[in-house]
Amino acid sequence: MINLLYVILCGIALPVGGVQMQYLWRNQLGDIYSLGLGSAACLGAAAATMSGWCSLTVGAFVCQAVCALFVSLVALRLDTSRLITFGIIFGTFVGSLGTIVVTNAPSGELLKQYYLWGAANFKLEGVTTLDIVISLLLFAAGMACACFCSKALTRHYKGEIELSNPAKAGILCMISILVTSVVSICGTIGFVSLGVPNLARVLLKTKDIRKHYLLSSAMGVALLLITYLVVEYCNFGIYLPVSATMALLALPLSIVLFKKQAM
Repeated sequence: MINLLYVILCGIALPVGGVQMQYLWRNQLGDIYSLGLGSAACLGAAAATMSGWCSLTVGAFVCQAVCALFVSLVALRLDTSRLITFGIIFGTFVGSLGTIVVTNAPSGELLKQYYLWGAANFKLEGVTTLDIVISLLLFAAGMACACFCSKALTRHYKGEIELSNPAKAGILCMISILVTSVVSICGTIGFVSLGVPNLARVLLKTKDIRKHYLLSSAMGVALLLITYLVVEYCNFGIYLPVSATMALLALPLSIVLFKKQAM
């Protein structure tokens, strides 16, 4: 049951975070991992796994929290376009640190454990009850902020207002909390945070972020549930990473929808 719970939570948290980033940046290429949050989670998980100083989940959470705080402080001084550039550079830097840690793994077993988490799965191996409780609290806080900021983000996206840098920094911090709530438990999952919000954009004719939340969440949960069933029961005896499998399953849908938009 906990596995299915996190399939649902990931299907909600990642698309909602992606939608918020796109409205904040006024750019459909906005993604929750663009500011180095995914790289930070991988770095923390790698450091924890290789050193044994804490659980993989705690390591991912701590490193993501530090990264989110740093990016939020930077956001106080940069405009949106420069922040995007900074985020790409910063993410590359953090990812390089993670690569150094992983390539110096003391054993093949630890390396396998890290890569299985990094490829994303819902097995929740090594996850404690405390990890689950913290994760659920972070998810609740992130979703509450997403709802609270919805009107301001919609007006900002439409160009009716310009959010202040402190407001942007606060929203970025809360997006990272929402993302951390699931990524630290299940690993980094691509596509659903960028592809799903853009698929929802094709179907919706409104700029109301609340409707984007609802449709993106529904699509995200449906896509992850299908992926989970394929990975668990139709794997042909091999390990199928969630992210890769989901991207393959979503490709035909993406082609059909974007072709429909172009007509």
